[in-house]
Amino acid sequence: MQTEQNTCIYLPKDQGPLLLLPLLQTYLVQTFIHTPRGLTCAGEEYWVDSRTVYIGHKEPPPAAEAYIPQRYPDNRIVSSKYTLWNFIPKNLFEQFRRIANFYFLLIFLVQLIIDTPTSPVTSGLPLFFVITVTAIKQGYEDWLRHKADCSINECPVDMVQQGTVVRTQSSKLRVGDVVMVREDETFPCDLILLSSSRGDGTCYVTTTSLDGESSHKTYYAVPDTMAFKTEQEVDSLHATIECEQPQPDLYKFVGRINIYKEREDPIARPLGAENLLLRGATLKNTGHIYAVAIYTGMDTKMALNYQSKSQKRSAVEKSMNAFLIVYLCILISKAVINTVLKYAWQWSADRDEPWYNHRTEIDRERHVVIRAFTDFLAFMVLFNYIIPVSMYVTVEMQKFLGSYFIAWDKDMYDEELGVGAQVNTSDLNEELGQVEYVFTDKTGTLTENNMEFIECCVDGHVYIPHAICNGQILSAASSIDMIDSSPGGYRREHEDLFFRALCLCHTVQAKEEETVDSIKRGIHLGKPTSFYISSSPDEVALVEGMKRLGYTYLRLKDSNTHSYKQHLIHIIMDRNSEIQMVVSGKVEQVRARVEQNAVEGLRTLCVAYRSLSPAEYEEACHQLSDAKLALKDREQRLAQAYDLIERDFTLLGATAVEDRLQEKAADTIESLQKAGMKVWVLTGDKMETAAATCYASKLFRRSTQILELTKKRTEEQSLHDVLFDLSRTVLRQRSLSGLSVECQDYGLIIDGATLSAVLKPSPESSGSGNYREIFLEICRNCSAVLCCRMAPLQKAQIVKLIKASKEHPITLAIGDGANDVSMILEAHVGIGIMGKEGRQAARNSDYAIPKFKHLKKMLLVHGHFYYIRIAELVQYFFYKNVCFIFPQFLYQFFCGFSQQPLYDTAYLTLYNISFTSLPILLYSLIEKHINDIIPTQKKRDVAKNALLRWPVFLYWTCLGLFNACIFFFGAYFLFDNTTFTSNGQMFGNWTFGTLVFTVLVFTVTLKLALDTHHWTWINHFVIWGSLLFYVIFSLLWGGIIWPFLNYQRMYYVFMQMLSSGPAWLGIILLIAISLLPDVVKKVLCRTLWPTATERSRHGISVHSNCH
Repeated sequence: MQTEQNTCIYLPKDQGPLLLLPLLQTYLVQTFIHTPRGLTCAGEEYWVDSRTVYIGHKEPPPAAEAYIPQRYPDNRIVSSKYTLWNFIPKNLFEQFRRIANFYFLLIFLVQLIIDTPTSPVTSGLPLFFVITVTAIKQGYEDWLRHKADCSINECPVDMVQQGTVVRTQSSKLRVGDVVMVREDETFPCDLILLSSSRGDGTCYVTTTSLDGESSHKTYYAVPDTMAFKTEQEVDSLHATIECEQPQPDLYKFVGRINIYKEREDPIARPLGAENLLLRGATLKNTGHIYAVAIYTGMDTKMALNYQSKSQKRSAVEKSMNAFLIVYLCILISKAVINTVLKYAWQWSADRDEPWYNHRTEIDRERHVVIRAFTDFLAFMVLFNYIIPVSMYVTVEMQKFLGSYFIAWDKDMYDEELGVGAQVNTSDLNEELGQVEYVFTDKTGTLTENNMEFIECCVDGHVYIPHAICNGQILSAASSIDMIDSSPGGYRREHEDLFFRALCLCHTVQAKEEETVDSIKRGIHLGKPTSFYISSSPDEVALVEGMKRLGYTYLRLKDSNTHSYKQHLIHIIMDRNSEIQMVVSGKVEQVRARVEQNAVEGLRTLCVAYRSLSPAEYEEACHQLSDAKLALKDREQRLAQAYDLIERDFTLLGATAVEDRLQEKAADTIESLQKAGMKVWVLTGDKMETAAATCYASKLFRRSTQILELTKKRTEEQSLHDVLFDLSRTVLRQRSLSGLSVECQDYGLIIDGATLSAVLKPSPESSGSGNYREIFLEICRNCSAVLCCRMAPLQKAQIVKLIKASKEHPITLAIGDGANDVSMILEAHVGIGIMGKEGRQAARNSDYAIPKFKHLKKMLLVHGHFYYIRIAELVQYFFYKNVCFIFPQFLYQFFCGFSQQPLYDTAYLTLYNISFTSLPILLYSLIEKHINDIIPTQKKRDVAKNALLRWPVFLYWTCLGLFNACIFFFGAYFLFDNTTFTSNGQMFGNWTFGTLVFTVLVFTVTLKLALDTHHWTWINHFVIWGSLLFYVIFSLLWGGIIWPFLNYQRMYYVFMQMLSSGPAWLGIILLIAISLLPDVVKKVLCRTLWPTATERSRHGISVHSNCH
């Protein structure tokens, strides 16, 4: 994170504050934040229609302007998706947009309309189960959203009406209402500050619920309204506010207030982000404030900022859809083949109309095409169970329940922050195990974002305090170690100006004792003392460093802030009325000490000054005043005004602040690289500082050859030549690596300016497109890449570039600040760090973790397990449905294609719902094919969606076909023309079908048992319990005469089958034969071609046996 830029105005007490009053106005913060698609990001100036707000709903004087009442939304927040009236139709519409659900609905309707071989219940009941479970889940989630909305909308608010305070509900607020907010209360909507209980018209605010920053920010009332202290005075205000229409940038606001007074022209004052109090923020250290509602309800910046979030789909879901299309084609092929063969079979008259089954007159009169189409639909109904509709609900339940295992993981709980991992979306659990590229921020992600002042250098003389306790000022200052003698004369003046600039040019606030998150701050040795807070940890470290060097910051009176172009501007009028402008910022060309500090990984800040003549000062004030009153293009006009005075600076000195590397950050990066992932660091810091961090975190090693693609190099050579030189270097090494020569490790460093040139189409390369492919080729051959001086949008562009490359790798972006939101949303998987730069990254991410070190377990353990589990779930569902339906297809060849079902209706209905559903669901939740503590090479076994590739899918399908043939033909040939019972009775077709179904249920369940590596009592209970449930259900279904059934074709069938000894022998034999090929395949593969995971498992077993 780079130190935020601010303008701070300071006047000694004996100087009149009115002289600098024109500077104490609105400035805009050019900061990137996430905006919904289609909207402009912050920093991109655009103009939208303005709105006029009448404070207190008072009409302006007749001569001032025309009164045009405008309608705005009320203050209700609506995050819910459904209402009581539209839940059923809207939810059903959304669910039937899924191909599988819509398909089964059509099958169900066909069963109702035409005469089909199976009951409509066989399709309707599973579909009803899936729809009901999904609707209950979505309805419950929406009910929770309704509860949250109600608690917010019914929150009490104090509103000023006719000079008195009236309490009302938050939802009843309207634009233009004046409200009173007390300390520790949350702002009910977006407000413009009118006055506060503080004498200077300021108030302190925390925006924890918006961006997670717990620091106190200062907001200001305009001078003309800050004197109103009572409800009566506020109610007497006659003014209007003109401002831009709502837009989601939290840090941007353009407007002006027109104040009307009797017999005077209206007074216009600019309004900016420092006057706007955002909904969700909390008032701190201020008794109360009066403010006017400017944006309400869904127009507030908080609502706009979190409304739009693109839906991400995992690679597994895409594979599921592809497999579904294949099985749909198989289904249609089966129906077509059976329809054609049926009419071929019925070609002869004796088969078309046998003596025992004559057609009706209606059937004879029907056209053959209509009859064929009806038969085709009947076969579609008969074979439709090959499409696993219950797979979708099982996958959804697995993802939803599985996400709790991440949140419950104690290894990912941080004691310091008191939080664990958070799952914002459960749709991407398995995608964590497929990540190939990791894009990480530096400050606050790889580093702690806990700044410590190291040294400062003034005119080449270095000052080093012994120790700085970040966030706490010690009451007794220890001695100072100075690497030079006491300065004097001219140099002493420079140092005094340097130290004063660092003491005053910031947004730091000095606070007394305060309790924050149950922790008392401002206590040292049992005595109260002051402590510093700021939105920037850099600023706190600098102010604390100055205190240790003898310059104590107490407070900044009548100050304001301005961020512009990565520097801090400080205008000082000394006692001799000499005006000096001091600028501090991170510059490229600095002295040797700064370069040395940067190489060591320290964060550097340079301070320079320039004297202003009274005429220059007055001219600057005039231009700034004009620019600040503009509603359109205000930022550009402010930039032009500052460009006039931001020149001819004299360098005073520089500071060095250290941001320590996070615990186990280097170990995490090393583990990810060993697992085959490529790690890129994307940062806004300068190259030397970022490179030092990369070496410390083991992203770059001492043996790594660094390739530079920077602005400095492209100024010496053309971009075309530099790219082709680097390309030749890496390609030459790749050709040598094929000759058994030791491979050279490369690392690439690129800056933002060069990246822009690379991504911009070049006329020189019009024949070959642009430089992107060359750049990507270089990156592919580098073990690590560092992108420095990156703007937030460029971070997203890098991620998008890699996503769109020909390999289409799975990408992950991780960061902790608002400037990382763009790349977090762009990547396949976004992870936010709950750090010190706020929670906006965590709120917009798919997952949030306390520290960077937790990424290792998130990817290499949870991601790996989830991918293997869900891949097995998907393949197993298709496999067991092939085993289920293919015997039905074979049976048609032995029943004259009469559409006679092989299985009973109850078995058709409950196969996927009850008999085989729970074992695979539990497997997909708790299966561990290896221990958590394992070598990282296991990641490579599942890379590139390895377990859901077409060869693996073909193997599972062929295995299902083989088992189905064993079930059917085994039962057919073993018991053909054979008596079974003691009384000489032979098995009928329902007994035959029950025998096949029994072998089927036991085989597919035992197949899952063979694939299970991690056995617990729950596994035993579910697997053996499912088999026991099938047996008990079959006994009850066939052993009792059920009064609600018109006919009971399964009566006594199951008992009769079990009473035969050959049936028991046949069931056991067929199950063993069916499972044998898979067992042999597993043994051969593990012996001859073991995977890295199997090798590591064997190694662990051997190691444990040795001990």
